[in-house]
Amino acid sequence: MGPGDVPGSSKAPLELLTRSPAETEALGERLGRLLAGGEVIALTGPLGAGKTAFVRGLARGLGCPPGEVASPTYVLERVYPGRLLLRHLDAYRLSGAEEFEASDLGAGLGGPGSAAAVEWADRVAGALPAGRLVMDFAVLDGTARSIRLSAGSEPGRRLLEALAGR
Repeated sequence: MGPGDVPGSSKAPLELLTRSPAETEALGERLGRLLAGGEVIALTGPLGAGKTAFVRGLARGLGCPPGEVASPTYVLERVYPGRLLLRHLDAYRLSGAEEFEASDLGAGLGGPGSAAAVEWADRVAGALPAGRLVMDFAVLDGTARSIRLSAGSEPGRRLLEALAGR
């Protein structure tokens, strides 16, 4: 397993490239329009890799107000109403899956009528649903990003196929 891999993801990742924050947001918007509810998206990658920009696009695709999207690092969770309720969680300040579970942040993850995006998901992987969609962000240069997506469920694999245009 590679450094950005989260246990529970599939072994056939989709590799995408974005060349700017706007392209990263557009990818999020495309995925947001495809979500049906119950999805958990595990976001991994270093600081400044575009995770929050992606969530801003995801919010737009779900009909949530994207201008309100900000990193939830200090509050741990932000919630945005839209076609689906978007739960934006950040595990950066958590010590691991046990603290995530004890904080009750995982309550309702994967439930109908909502979608969740979890930044720094590798820190709490053991507390996330096995069927999550994993997105590993890597910085290629100042604005270019490589994003590796993998799915731990059949619905997640269908989302990847739709994003890939298959």
